Amino acid sequence: MRLAAAVALGRGSGVASRMLGRGGGTTLPGVVARKMDGGVASALAGKLANGCTVVSGTNGKTTTTRLISAILRASGRRLVHNRAGANLMSGITTALVQQSGDSGLFEVDEATLPAAVAELRPRLVVCLNLFRDQLDRYGELNTLGAKWQAALAQLDSGATVLLNADDPLVASIGDGLRAQVAYFGLDSPEQALAGMQHAADSIYCPRCGSLLSFEAVYFGHLGLYRCPNGDLGRPLPKFAATDVRLTPDGPTNFSVGDLSLETALPGLYNVYDVLAAAAACLTLGIDGSTISSAVRDFEGAFGRTEIVELGGTRLRLLLAKNPVGFNEVVRTLLLDPAPLHLYLALNDRIADGEDVSWIWDVDFEQLASRCETVVVGGTRAEDLALRLKYGCFDPHRLRLVRDHGEGIRAVLAETPAGGTAYAVPTYTAMLDLRATLAGMGAVRQFWED
Repeated sequence: MRLAAAVALGRGSGVASRMLGRGGGTTLPGVVARKMDGGVASALAGKLANGCTVVSGTNGKTTTTRLISAILRASGRRLVHNRAGANLMSGITTALVQQSGDSGLFEVDEATLPAAVAELRPRLVVCLNLFRDQLDRYGELNTLGAKWQAALAQLDSGATVLLNADDPLVASIGDGLRAQVAYFGLDSPEQALAGMQHAADSIYCPRCGSLLSFEAVYFGHLGLYRCPNGDLGRPLPKFAATDVRLTPDGPTNFSVGDLSLETALPGLYNVYDVLAAAAACLTLGIDGSTISSAVRDFEGAFGRTEIVELGGTRLRLLLAKNPVGFNEVVRTLLLDPAPLHLYLALNDRIADGEDVSWIWDVDFEQLASRCETVVVGGTRAEDLALRLKYGCFDPHRLRLVRDHGEGIRAVLAETPAGGTAYAVPTYTAMLDLRATLAGMGAVRQFWED
């Protein structure tokens, strides 16, 4: 009776939230249901015939989870999925309360993964990466990695843990687990950087503390590495991306074994997301043709490589919320041979991380000579403009705006007809920007996607 009451009250609160215009009801139902019955998530997850898959990591979890969703739905699975991206236990519980299906699929915040594993007892856990992000909230990466490993150690042999072989800290988590462990990674030396980026994080052996030796670096600290003392080596991936071909505005192509994949998502960082999604679905028994078709048809998740058409001009939204992620956006922008027209928006709300000093670790200097238009907005626009000034941008060409509508109109006005403008916001700036675009009729609200 308590479980039934929790579900009913949770659903009712979601309806009320939407009717009163207080939001999409993506977290409130879970909060209400959990207050009524603390075990509601465990009970409802236990009723899913195919169990749960959870996806976590600093970067890429929304895109990866949505890719897995597209593939599983194409295969006929009926999903319970926190599609709007509410990835704390309240949002996950909301999905369980409001939806029904045979399989659970949940994007999970990095700090929430231990609780999600304990409550959901997932059959598959996908660990993407761990990068420096919101130090005022998460603390040191090694601490977070240790919490992940302790949580995953509670899973039995009926579960599978899928780890990024190219991330030294994430890969090391696989040691000593009772669950089955498999790895994914890149085997594409043609995409390696010339050297280590200064924003790289996990460059020391998590076992002995020695500086790792990198044979190749793909981005951040992801690459081919080994400990000079022999305490750690990059595991051999069961799922390896080979023959990666990137283009500025066309499809990205690569192979995973005999499976050829083509995606409209740009950039090497999205290759990792597609690879992780394909590896997860192959692990779940989905056939290659279904995976290939769903990946080819997939469009970017809201704010992540999303394309919006506005008056004959394309606006591509590229979320960037930490140094490594922003550097990969920079790398992706440089694939476009045309002069760049950018709207950059920096916020410092709790969900972004209140310390914005991380922008000094972004390689903005690479963009300075390529930009024809640069408009800067967000709650910390002045800080970002100062960083760009020291990054060799002409301060006379930097325009500061006070709202996103003004920023978008300004950058579109300078973009040639038929061309592409780019908006690069941090997380809450992206939500604000999409709300502005929704008001213009260009997109739907994110909880409606």
